[in-house]
Order: sequence, then C-alpha cells, then structure tokens
Amino acid sequence: MAARSFLFVLGSSRAGGNTETLARIAAEQLPADTGQRWLSLRGLPLPDFEDLRHPERRHTPPDGPAASLLRATLEATDVVIASPLYWYSVSSSTKRYLDHWSGWLETPGAGFRQRMAGKTLWGVTALADGDPAVAEPLAGTLRNSAEYLGMRWGGVLLGNGTKPGDVRSDTGATARAKVFFS
Repeated sequence: MAARSFLFVLGSSRAGGNTETLARIAAEQLPADTGQRWLSLRGLPLPDFEDLRHPERRHTPPDGPAASLLRATLEATDVVIASPLYWYSVSSSTKRYLDHWSGWLETPGAGFRQRMAGKTLWGVTALADGDPAVAEPLAGTLRNSAEYLGMRWGGVLLGNGTKPGDVRSDTGATARAKVFFS
C-alpha cells in the first residue's frame, strides 16, 4: 500500500482558530510516517474563479497560489478541508478553492478528475451552534464534491466553539478527533 499523504487546507479567516485546533488534534493521531502538509488559504489568496468552459476561451495552467494549491492537492492521497462553519457552509476562501477545482477539471494536462479519483476527502469544522444539523450544508458540499470526482468520503469532524480555544472544552469532539482518520 502506498504511503498516505494528507493535505490540510485551512479555510479560516483567523489563524489558530477552533477548526484548525480540532484538525491538529486529529492529525496528531496519524502515524509518524504519514505525510502532512498544511496550507492556509489566508496565505495563498486565490483570484475570483472565472468559468472559461467555452470554445472561445480556455482554462490554462494556473500560476501563483493557484498553481501551488493544484500541485499540493494532486500530490496528496487525502485532502482535509478545515473550514469553520460560516453561514451554514464553508468559508468564502474555501468555496473559492473548491470553485477552482472546476477550472482544474478543464486545465489541459492536469488530469484533475482522474488524479482525484480514489483519494479521500475529509472535512473538519467548528460551529457555534449546539445543533450539529446546521452543518449539513457544509458536509453536503464536501460529500457531493467527493462523489462527483470519484473520491472516497471520509466524513466531517464537528466541534463546538466560538472564542479561540473553546473547542478544546468540547470533550466529545476531541475524543472523535483522536479516531477520526482511523
């Protein structure tokens, strides 16, 4: 079996927030020889996505942050979207990253669909609501994206917290984090 390599895509507007904390607790449980790469979308700003799927305009290989994200996404066996729950879905920077997947599907030579098939997509989120059902739109976005690309769906790890560090008090979430990637 090939070695696993996890890409953690951090979609929070705040460094070290509850979602990132929960993702790091889960990642600490991975075997020592499992590759981990952490990329914050705050530090890799993507331009607005422009749909160029028409004969007169074509997607071209990306450059800058988009090229770095494409390369990292394709190199990973497991992609973890760590996005706080913002207005019942993923953050705007996470949504922009996922929108770029549409362009990468059309990028000549990328083989994005073929290379994503068989990988595992995971979600990690912190929410400020006591009802986990409010995170279903976020989970649905990720689950449907995985299905569309022929990826395995690993599930979503939910934690509760508002102020930085609050998620550490969510003992149920921290316990689930310790077995999430098993």
